[in-house]
Amino acid sequence: MSNSFIFYSLQILAELVWDVLYFPVWWYGRGLANLIAGVINFLDDKQKALALYVWIKNIFRPMYAQYDWQGMLISFFMRLVQIIFRSIIMLFWLIAALMLIIFWILFPVFVVYEIIFQLL
Repeated sequence: MSNSFIFYSLQILAELVWDVLYFPVWWYGRGLANLIAGVINFLDDKQKALALYVWIKNIFRPMYAQYDWQGMLISFFMRLVQIIFRSIIMLFWLIAALMLIIFWILFPVFVVYEIIFQLL
C-alpha cells in the first residue's frame, strides 16, 4: 500500500510541477489567442447589433423614399446623428475590450509582484 501511495504522490507532484511551469506558456499563448478571438467575435456581434455599417452605407439614401431636398437633408442629418451616437457606443465597447486584453497580459505580472512584495 505504501508503494502505491508514494507512486501516486510522485505522479501528483509531477503533474503539479508541470501545471505550474506550463501555466505562463498557456496564459500568453493559447489563452491569449482564445481571448483575442473571443474579443473579436464580441466586437463583431456588437457592431452587428448596432448596425453601424448599415447606417454608414445608407447615409446618402433618403428615408421613406422622400427624394425632395427637405427629405434628403433631414435623412442625412438624422443618419449622421445616429452614426455619431452608435460610433461612441462602439468606441466604448472597443476600449472595454482592449482594457480586458491589457488586463489579461498584465495580471500574472501583477500577481507575481504582489507575492514577492508580501515575502519581502
